[in-house]
Amino acid sequence: MTGPRPAAPPAAPRPPAAVTRLDGSPATPGDLAALALYNYGHFTTLRVERGRVRGLGLHLRRLADDCRTLFGTDPDTATGLTDGVRAALRRVARAHEAPLTVRVTVCAPDTTLEGPGTATPTALLSTRPAAAAAPPPLRLTAATYVRDLPEVKHTGLFGTLRLRADVRRRGFDDALLLDHDDHVLEGTTWNICFWDGTRLLWPRGRALPGVTARLLRDAAAGAGVPVGDAPLTRAGLGSLRAAFATNAAFGVRPVACVDEVAFAGDPDVTALTATLTERYADVPGEPL
Repeated sequence: MTGPRPAAPPAAPRPPAAVTRLDGSPATPGDLAALALYNYGHFTTLRVERGRVRGLGLHLRRLADDCRTLFGTDPDTATGLTDGVRAALRRVARAHEAPLTVRVTVCAPDTTLEGPGTATPTALLSTRPAAAAAPPPLRLTAATYVRDLPEVKHTGLFGTLRLRADVRRRGFDDALLLDHDDHVLEGTTWNICFWDGTRLLWPRGRALPGVTARLLRDAAAGAGVPVGDAPLTRAGLGSLRAAFATNAAFGVRPVACVDEVAFAGDPDVTALTATLTERYADVPGEPL
């Protein structure tokens, strides 16, 4: 069966993650009010394990670049963002032995409907336990949706979360985003790549340049797997043999199907899945 499965009963809601300032003190209502009311900001999500983070430098560069884009501020000059984030992550790592998924959100407390003001952007941390086991392959359905300013990992998640909730009610796990010409872009909160039997291909189009996707791309090339980019369409998915979703929370996750297109678990695909998973796991974390 390659179509949607019956919707599972809703899981018990998880308590919201605690949000703190970089110094470890609890975030105040003033810290959170503008973000809650206007949802203007950006973030990065990373996995902290044994005092290390895969792609730490790339995550910090993302924070700096997106801060310039949204707030017109050099974060290291104005806020010492890089040093502050590293120090906060070190403190979190010392307090928790188990792996953690950490989100670093940058927002401006004086944001109004007129836009962000002149106050220095604030960085906030939230944490949750990292997934202990590899999640099952994803069952996807394609949807036409282009995220606003897709090159930035911004906090405007309403559209993708609404889309995810809708497809889950229909029995799928998540949505694969397409542009208005049916070109594949990305997932709701993850990147995707495909294997054509020879090369590992990333869709060519406007999408978030994911840190995990970059690390996997380099790791695959190091393992002798040819990599590249190509314009990929919904109609062409049937000619591809495998697909993989990537993000920092789950690493590399196989895709079982996209609508009626099933990616069969033949021996070559099984071997490639093991290779990519192992090579990504072997990517050394950068010390905090």
